[in-house]
Amino acid sequence: MATRNLARGMGTFFKSCDHPQTRWSKCPHDYKIRFRGTSGRQIQESGFETQEKAIGRLTEIYDTKRRRPHSQAKHERIEKFGRMSFGEYVAEWRAGQRRLAESSARHLDSLLENHLLPALRSRRMDSFDHKVVEGFVRNMETSCVGAATQSNAFDKLASILHDAHRLGIFDENPLRGVNPPQYTPSPSVIPTPGQLAAIRSGGDDSFQLLVGLMSGCGLRNGEAAAANIRNIVADDVYRVTEQVNQTTKTYGPLKHRRPGEYRDVPLPPRIKDAIERYVDKHGTTDGYLLRHPKDTTRPFQPYLLQNQWQRLKKEQKLAIPDGVVIYSLRHFFASNCLSHGIPITDVAEWMGHKSIDITFKIYRHLMPGSLGQAARALNLGLAA
Repeated sequence: MATRNLARGMGTFFKSCDHPQTRWSKCPHDYKIRFRGTSGRQIQESGFETQEKAIGRLTEIYDTKRRRPHSQAKHERIEKFGRMSFGEYVAEWRAGQRRLAESSARHLDSLLENHLLPALRSRRMDSFDHKVVEGFVRNMETSCVGAATQSNAFDKLASILHDAHRLGIFDENPLRGVNPPQYTPSPSVIPTPGQLAAIRSGGDDSFQLLVGLMSGCGLRNGEAAAANIRNIVADDVYRVTEQVNQTTKTYGPLKHRRPGEYRDVPLPPRIKDAIERYVDKHGTTDGYLLRHPKDTTRPFQPYLLQNQWQRLKKEQKLAIPDGVVIYSLRHFFASNCLSHGIPITDVAEWMGHKSIDITFKIYRHLMPGSLGQAARALNLGLAA
């Protein structure tokens, strides 16, 4: 069966017989046409005596689609997606979340399977309104779901419904007027310089190196575990290129970054000296400073830092203040930057936050300055 394509989007005309295309004009078999309908599905029609009639029909269909009003296209989207169940819609939406890090994908799937889908799976998409969303929130509250989980589940539902709203399924956004669950994380406890010095003096060499990288360069624990001597790109710059993924236990791209992307962070002389001392004493493997203590062919695992932290704290060999956790070391880095007047935009970039809003929300209270200080500074400029 030979076919012939016309202009892009018009479709094709053909004959199902064995005659070559050069014989079509004398062949007694009817022409057939194939094209895509407004829903995207392939459609076939037959019974055209001449090539001109087949092309004429394809041209008619093509012109009709081009003249189709925008409202008709919107109506078809509403018809298709509005009648889907929430479970069906989520399956399509989830397939589009391709850039999530593995840990983020696992967290999303957990929220979907344990909270969103059990409550909303069979509900038709065009039936969502603010009352349905409020009912979902109340159900989580009465089921004693943790405040942090409530907030995360609501955020994911909001992302899905915003996506549906952009398709035109809802005349009014079903999230409008809904009060989201309130979750206020406990204030971060940040060690003082003296407390940090005491923490840094405990544990083995790998522990002390990791503490330095997190508190001095702002690395996440997985990023510190992937420290590489080759990433010192200047005397005062360390290039963060990868992390040890806590799910796969292997090296992987940075959080919120694509493979191959990186970020440069300040490298204080004290931390550079600590890295060089560690290398002089322990050497490296392919440039990596840390490897698994029981198998040097494997990356160092972030949980080993957590294990040593907990062991030292339990044995009271490490003076860890109440409320201070491993992540407090990164908080110290941010606090140290902001207290010395470094712009929060730079701090957000160095810490690898997806948005400066995250940095501002967590560390706004650490930023120096007050209305009184601002007024005095502005007055100096006015008096110049």
